[in-house]
Amino acid sequence: MPRPDAHGPHDAPAAHDHAGHDHAHAAALPELLDLDADVLGAYLPAVTAWAAEHLGEVRAVLDLGAGTGAGSVALADRFPDASVVALERSPTMLERLAATSRAHGLTDRLTVLSADLDEDWPDLGPADLVWAASSLHEVTDPTRVLRAVHDVLRPGGVAVVVELAALPSVLPDDVGRDGLEARCHAALASAGWNSYPDWTPALVAAGLEVVEQRRFPVEVGPGHPRAEEYARAQLRHQRRALAGTLPAEDLATLDRLLADDGPDAVLSSGRLRVRGSRIGWLARRPRSGVEPPGRLRTTSDPIPHPHATPKEH
Repeated sequence: MPRPDAHGPHDAPAAHDHAGHDHAHAAALPELLDLDADVLGAYLPAVTAWAAEHLGEVRAVLDLGAGTGAGSVALADRFPDASVVALERSPTMLERLAATSRAHGLTDRLTVLSADLDEDWPDLGPADLVWAASSLHEVTDPTRVLRAVHDVLRPGGVAVVVELAALPSVLPDDVGRDGLEARCHAALASAGWNSYPDWTPALVAAGLEVVEQRRFPVEVGPGHPRAEEYARAQLRHQRRALAGTLPAEDLATLDRLLADDGPDAVLSSGRLRVRGSRIGWLARRPRSGVEPPGRLRTTSDPIPHPHATPKEH
């Protein structure tokens, strides 16, 4: 669940922020989450398919910090014989989750529960899959939460943790002075945006075997009907956070881009190419009598993430 005072809400690159979200931002968060899922949500089928590769029959799925429900719907689609339980603490998100469940005809399979991940969870019964997408870094005590994940999983069950691999890219390389977007992202990282650790040691410490780490790139080419809306939402949010941080020339360029409009504008959907990526950790609860090896196996090179630093609690 996205906390309004934490380093970035669930699955919302347009909203990943340092401490101190204002009320207007909190009110807009559900729309930002849904916008991100609409534009860059292609990673969801890829990640759920990855989970399915490591599972047999799936009857029960738990979505931790489910936001507006994009992940819950993707999980229900991937595992049509499973019931999905979505945990959220935000009343606004809970309302949106319920609406999502109705809109997708999932009221008989998707259960929405109010729960704070940092408190005792409801009695949920064993799960075959636990999913935490951009929510684990929001909790006060990730170690405690991951132990609870271990305990709720069936032996042999799988946990999937997903984070942003990097802030999404929405500007062409030749816009503004050389490297404008890179400078924006570097300044935001220094302010704590998109901050999380490598979850491998914490997963292992919770008694889980980390099976694989994988990156999921997403690219939306020109013509996506909501690409311009997404790019403007990103830049507006970043512009507010970057005031007084970037050189005046860069801020003026951002203002010009946001004011520019029409079919030939840089942010026109006919010209935009939006890029993003997620990083995922897949871990298994060992079957009875089997101890986890405590070593990550990957099918690709490790993903460097210079801004992924542990949060202080």
